[in-house]
Amino acid sequence: MLAIIRAILARRSVVAVTAVAVSVVALLVGAAAPATAVVGGPVSTRPVTWTPHFPTSTAQIEQVRQLAECGATMYAVGTFTTIQRSGASFTRNNAFSFSATTGVVSSWNPSVNGTVNSIALSANCATAYLGGVFTSVHGTAAKNLASVSTATGAVNTGFGHNANGQVETLRMSGSHLLVGGFFTGVNGSTKRYMVSLQPTTGVDDGYVNLNISGNYVYTDDLGRTAHANPSRVYNLERSPDGTRLLVMGDFTSVAGQGRRQIFMLDLGATSATLDPWYSAEFNANCGIAQPYYVQAAAWSPNGASVYIGTTGNRPANGTGSTSTGPRAGLCDAASAFPSTKSSTLRHTWVNYTGCDSLFAVAADTNDVYVGGHERWANNPAGCGVAGPGAVARPGVGALAPSTGSATAWNPTRARGLGADDMLLTSNPAGLWIASDNYLNSDQCGGVSGLAGICFLPA
Repeated sequence: MLAIIRAILARRSVVAVTAVAVSVVALLVGAAAPATAVVGGPVSTRPVTWTPHFPTSTAQIEQVRQLAECGATMYAVGTFTTIQRSGASFTRNNAFSFSATTGVVSSWNPSVNGTVNSIALSANCATAYLGGVFTSVHGTAAKNLASVSTATGAVNTGFGHNANGQVETLRMSGSHLLVGGFFTGVNGSTKRYMVSLQPTTGVDDGYVNLNISGNYVYTDDLGRTAHANPSRVYNLERSPDGTRLLVMGDFTSVAGQGRRQIFMLDLGATSATLDPWYSAEFNANCGIAQPYYVQAAAWSPNGASVYIGTTGNRPANGTGSTSTGPRAGLCDAASAFPSTKSSTLRHTWVNYTGCDSLFAVAADTNDVYVGGHERWANNPAGCGVAGPGAVARPGVGALAPSTGSATAWNPTRARGLGADDMLLTSNPAGLWIASDNYLNSDQCGGVSGLAGICFLPA
């Protein structure tokens, strides 16, 4: 049921993004510097109480899709209308900002008339790029994409603001705004599903030419056909040094090469090119209700490993496809892969939740944080139940980077629809978790009243 609700809400998950330390910020001209990852974790299991939040009880499911930090300000986007803090209520339609250190809600109010899936910020924090499913921003017509002043919330009309399909993910990389989604055209470009735009004008700058295509067509062991799954680019995650990019989505071919669920780009000076990095493990199919399942990824701070969080329930075929017995494959699990430039990679570890989905991953030097609507970790033999060796980790957990085993860190979180994004920052130091108020979910780290945003300090 949760998978169906999340599909209806046009989930991006993801972005499941983590910010990591970057030693070459000076090279990334025009890009907002990523927040620095916390080193030496784990972060606290007890959250601060000053973060803005959604009303606990509402007829509408309100959800933060993505969190971003620029300077001393946090930005939150998603699908919501009301924000509360310290007894005060603020009308904010699908995007707002607040102090990263006090939680005070700012006057910034772009007032978007539809879901905002993703946000990216300019290096000087003066411009916010918004992507999602909408037709108006701050009273100006804008279709699924807009450049907005962070001072006034007004649309920068000199930047093209027309994508013919849903925008799922945005990422600044040097002087390029990378855009992914369901679209087949943006601002006059005919690039499908992923395009690079010039940040001032919004025109296609030619940096990305990938010819992404295909979707997942298969039957499971019971002869049932995979649910409809349109081609798309769903999530982007840049390496700590800014030279490589993980791209997650629904496709079977990229730049003439076979790729499913995920691929990697080398971010060169003049173009982004397909990296050899890949594993045949991503070719395996998960449950027919969730054909696209690699929705979140994070890099280790040194760039040597890639950590992946998945949905998918269980394999559609072969070992692990039944509700009993040990799991196999990458469905509903966290996994680690080396970032080596090779097309024959194998995972270094997998940790199964027991058929509960993960939507967010973040990593520092000592911990891999995973979030979703999971109930357990270390659960390869259970599906919907705790199997032998399973440990309770409701809504969020931490895994050891070297082995993938669950650590003792266990703050707990009301599961709701799931943790849609996690972000590690250095000022303030800690872990931000984006969530929702589904079924009155508002508990994080044992503290109630935190629907939508939870911050666990270092």
